[in-house]
Amino acid sequence: MDRSRRNFCLGAGAATIGAATVAAMPAAAAAPGAASLRRDGDPAHRWAMVVDVGKCVGCQACTVACIMENDVPENSFRTIVSTYEVTEQGKAGSYMLPRLCNHCEDPPCIPVCPTGATFQRRDGIVVVDNTVCVGCAYCVQACPYDARFINHETQTADKCTFCVHRVEAGLLPACVETCVGGARVFGDLNDPDSAVATLVREENPKVLKPEQGTQPRVFYLGLDPRFQGKVDGTPTLWRPSAQPHAQKEHA
Repeated sequence: MDRSRRNFCLGAGAATIGAATVAAMPAAAAAPGAASLRRDGDPAHRWAMVVDVGKCVGCQACTVACIMENDVPENSFRTIVSTYEVTEQGKAGSYMLPRLCNHCEDPPCIPVCPTGATFQRRDGIVVVDNTVCVGCAYCVQACPYDARFINHETQTADKCTFCVHRVEAGLLPACVETCVGGARVFGDLNDPDSAVATLVREENPKVLKPEQGTQPRVFYLGLDPRFQGKVDGTPTLWRPSAQPHAQKEHA
C-alpha cells in the first residue's frame, strides 16, 4: 500500500487538532467570515494534495481516470498533465506539470458567482451545484489557474472536486488511485501525521501563481520556479497519429 493510500485510510475517520502547524493560516484566519459561509462537509478535515513533479512521467493515467470516474465530456478535462518542451544548455527535454483545481483557501471563483452555485465546503473542497449554475462562465474567467470550463453537455461550470463522492466514501480521488509514479498524495492537512501534512510541513512545497494570494491547497514538490505561472498548457491527450512531428528521425 503506498504512502498516500495508507495515510488517507488511517486518517479519514479521525479529526485532529493542529492544522495551523501545517497550513500557512487556518481557514478562519485566511479570510475573515469566509469559513462561516461554507456548508456541507466535515470541518474537522481540510483536504489537500501534494504533487511531486519529479515522479510524474506524463502518462495521463490520472487524466483518463478522472474522465471515466466523473463522466467528463470529450475534449474537456478536470485534471491534465501539461507537457512542455524545454531546451537547456543545448539539450532538449520535457517538463511535466499536473494541473487541477487548487481548492484555494480564498477562492476567487466564489464571489463572482451570481447564483451561489460555486461554493466551498467546510472541509475546503470547492464544488459547483449545477442545479443552480446558469453557465455564465464568470467563475471560469475568475480562476487564475485555468481549472474550470463550461461543460458543453450540461451547459454549467465544471471542475475538479477532489472526487468528493469518493472521499466521502473513504476512497482516494481517482487521479491519486491511478497515478503509476505515485506523484500525487492526497490527505488531510488537519491531521499532522498524514503524509500530506508531513510533506507540507517538512518539504517546503511550492504553489502555482503565489502572487495571486489565493492560498492554493494543491502543493508541488520539485516545481521549477519558471513554471509557477505556467497554467496555459495545451489541454489535450497525446495522439501520436495526430502529431507526426513528434516522431524523430534516428541515424
